[in-house]
Amino acid sequence: VQLVESGGGLVQAGGSLRLSCAASGFPFSTYSMSWVRQAPGKGLEWVSGIGAGGSITYADPVKGRFTISRDNAKNTVYLQMTSLKPDDTAVYYCHTYANLRNVWGQGTQVTVSS
Repeated sequence: VQLVESGGGLVQAGGSLRLSCAASGFPFSTYSMSWVRQAPGKGLEWVSGIGAGGSITYADPVKGRFTISRDNAKNTVYLQMTSLKPDDTAVYYCHTYANLRNVWGQGTQVTVSS
């Protein structure tokens, strides 16, 4: 079971980025997926989730700015981030619960400059 994130980088405030998370080793289409972030010096913060059936939820700080989606044919979940703010600076992790355990990717750094 593996999750591999990509797409992070340095962007100015107001800019956009799209994160990708490629999954392998489990039946991706039947699992809920989430994005979680960790800002410098802070704990983990849940950002967004998408269910196997397509139900979507967002944390309040990102509502209206972030969009989660999934492509089951590509075993990939995405996080489109727009109107980025310096407070969005964090390592972004992809997460699922598969094979009776939490599974995390290695994370991708997003840095938003003011």
